[in-house]
Amino acid sequence: MADIVFRNVTKRYGDTLAVDDASFTVNDNEFFCFFGPPLSGKSTVLRLVLGLETPDSGEILIGGRPVNTVSPAERNVAMVFQNLALFPHMSARDNVRFPLVERRVAEAEIEKRVADVAAKLHIGHILHKPPAQLSGGERQRVAIARALVRDPNAYLMDDPISALDARLREETRVELKRIQRELGKTLIYVTHDQEEAMSVADRIAILENGRIRQIGAPAEIYDRPASTYVARLLGSPMMNILKSLRGEGGVEAAEGAIRIADKAAPADAVEVGLRPEDIKVRPWSDGEISEGGVSDGRAGRPARVFEVEPLGGYTVVTIAAGRP
Repeated sequence: MADIVFRNVTKRYGDTLAVDDASFTVNDNEFFCFFGPPLSGKSTVLRLVLGLETPDSGEILIGGRPVNTVSPAERNVAMVFQNLALFPHMSARDNVRFPLVERRVAEAEIEKRVADVAAKLHIGHILHKPPAQLSGGERQRVAIARALVRDPNAYLMDDPISALDARLREETRVELKRIQRELGKTLIYVTHDQEEAMSVADRIAILENGRIRQIGAPAEIYDRPASTYVARLLGSPMMNILKSLRGEGGVEAAEGAIRIADKAAPADAVEVGLRPEDIKVRPWSDGEISEGGVSDGRAGRPARVFEVEPLGGYTVVTIAAGRP
């Protein structure tokens, strides 16, 4: 078992609160992703799990074992750093072999593990080359192979494919998900790319200024964000957040352009979140719009188109809606 548990963990760097009273559980064999903007605390969480940092308060457990005072070497957790940290004077093969050589694994076992991981990541043909002769994508795969070859309890990856071009990022994240499933290992993945987080994770933790704002499956967080911050963080284009008023008849936003029947008790101002893909835009003619909506009974209001941005598979339309 390699479940990873944080119990009220806090970490400060001087006056900066990097991790603020974090409590969560990463389940055994789970692909768990920390997502948030830069300086939200993602990398600090990984360093705490690895043992490169010690929490100021709280407790960390790996496989049910408290590890606050356990050295990184004894935690049996493998890390892929954002800067890759490959040894420039070694070949790719020797970089991959290095963790096993350090642990004095038998030579035959080393060769077997290196061959296995090289086949999984399709790097067998470049193992003789030094890092300087490898492309960015190849170096990335060698760094990942060095982590995979150890057979640890869990893998930690700190934005490992951010330096790759879009095509290679897509290919590599698919490979990572496939390999994680094959190995049946816990994997904690840090990224600032929402597409990566949504596509690979079993669950996502959303971070803001060191605090966990929401944890859940990607679809759950996307469909039911816990706050305006989370709602705006996921989705491209981002969710429209509209200032609204709630009355006895329901919720009205955008000067009456949006009306939502609501039987809940009346309150003061509320916010309405509207995903761009849930808005339908179509031409209209005079007389089609009435006070209650469009003439066929569907909800709708006239809007002025300000910008049209074709993006291949979809088109982004910027509109302003209000009372006719």
